[in-house]
Amino acid sequence: MSKDLAQRMQAHLQQSIEPERVEVIDESYQHAGHAGANGTGFGTHFRVRIASHKFTGMSRVARHRLVYDSLQEYIAQGVHALAIEATEP
Repeated sequence: MSKDLAQRMQAHLQQSIEPERVEVIDESYQHAGHAGANGTGFGTHFRVRIASHKFTGMSRVARHRLVYDSLQEYIAQGVHALAIEATEP
């Protein structure tokens, strides 16, 4: 996995969910030695902060599911964990 994975995930979310704000932070270095860590310090554990009008009227679980489903291709490629903070703008 390349080091620009967070940028690619952020661009994907920008296209798929059209958020007003989105930030994808690679926190893999904080999980060294944990399940799913790959030993490189990047590419496995991410925090997603996203605000979108598409979340209006959705439960917290539904918001998280929308983000998770949008990033499914990355999860299939080795992203182990997503910490999601999904809000309305």
